[in-house]
Amino acid sequence: MTIFQTRLTGLTLSLAAGLAAGSATADPSVEVMHFWTSGGEAAALAAVRDAVVAQRVTWDDAPVAGGGGDAARTVLQARIAAGDPPTAMLLLGQNILDWSQEGMLGNVDDLAAQQGWSQVLPNAVRAYTEIDGHYVSAPTNVHRTDMIWASRAAFEAIGAEVPTTWEAFNALVPQFIDAGIVPLAHGGQAWQEAYMFEAVALGLGGSDFYRQALVELDPEALTSATMVEIFTQLALIRDTMIDDNASGRDWNLATAMVINGEAAMQIMGDWAKGEFTNAGQVAGENFLCFPVPRSQETGFIFLVNSLTFFEQSDPDMMAGQAALASAIMSPEVQIAFNIAKGSIPARNDIDLSSLDACAQASAADFAAADAAGTAVPTFAGSHAAAAAVVGGATDAITEFFNSDMSPEDGVTLLSEAVLLNQ
Repeated sequence: MTIFQTRLTGLTLSLAAGLAAGSATADPSVEVMHFWTSGGEAAALAAVRDAVVAQRVTWDDAPVAGGGGDAARTVLQARIAAGDPPTAMLLLGQNILDWSQEGMLGNVDDLAAQQGWSQVLPNAVRAYTEIDGHYVSAPTNVHRTDMIWASRAAFEAIGAEVPTTWEAFNALVPQFIDAGIVPLAHGGQAWQEAYMFEAVALGLGGSDFYRQALVELDPEALTSATMVEIFTQLALIRDTMIDDNASGRDWNLATAMVINGEAAMQIMGDWAKGEFTNAGQVAGENFLCFPVPRSQETGFIFLVNSLTFFEQSDPDMMAGQAALASAIMSPEVQIAFNIAKGSIPARNDIDLSSLDACAQASAADFAAADAAGTAVPTFAGSHAAAAAVVGGATDAITEFFNSDMSPEDGVTLLSEAVLLNQ
């Protein structure tokens, strides 16, 4: 048993026993449905699982492969229709709000009050965990989606510095190609292209434009010259930077291209760092991490991962939910989870000295952006807008990215998709 498991056992086992009192059995259990199936993701989830199992709570793992979570959400819909919801499910942003509005979610309010969650969670995190005054989910981490992951060896091979402008970023392309290195590793899946789009949108437009276009869904912003500039950059990536075999590639396989030096960079959320860590690579030594180039002020696109609790009538399952929530919110588990996942803790009161340079820089950037009002919710991850809007926009973005469509036509396609699905 590890140190963090030992510290958790006393508090949460007592809690679970209390919740289970009066039931016919005393076997707390929790079924966790998720789409954390890559190496780094599985290692992160293991930190939570081990802490839960150490409390003599039965863990029923229910993974559904697919990095964007679409397949998992389809399975969830079927489970709900059959009257058999999981006790806990990895949901993102607006999906949590939607199920809450449907009256399908339980809560861990008593535990949250006992442990003072409202004092240790940033407002950006609470917006997707405390819904209408009820803690319906427990946040494991905060991801940054506007990141570039790079092979240090690839940059050394061409003698280049990290690009801080889009002009410098684009100028690297012929140098990498001449060196036999793919400039940008990409997985040609719709959800990955949506995340690339939002990263470029923040980098070129800044947080004010991002908020107008992708949170407020302002028609003028969606059809503006800035949006044309964003699609022009996407066209450059599409036409000059990725390899011919990108179509259908899983995100972690694209990350592996950077890890093994086949590709120079990848635009991806910081869950990609978990793959580097799982491969034994060290930030700064083997790989580099930096935000996408900026044309405006510093910004930060955040995604909150959390396990959401579906309403249960079985006291043992309710006890399992409480045990799971307590484990997730333990400072020790938050650190262990985020070291493996590549992200930063959801709590804002944790000593981050054990995290690597990438995570510490990301945490500092998040705090600064939150204070400056330049932290914005992920669009691709269904935090900024309703799922229908994101789905329609994602279809438009991937159609553009997998065609020879002009930037102007891509902007038109996107704006029409957003308008149609509002």
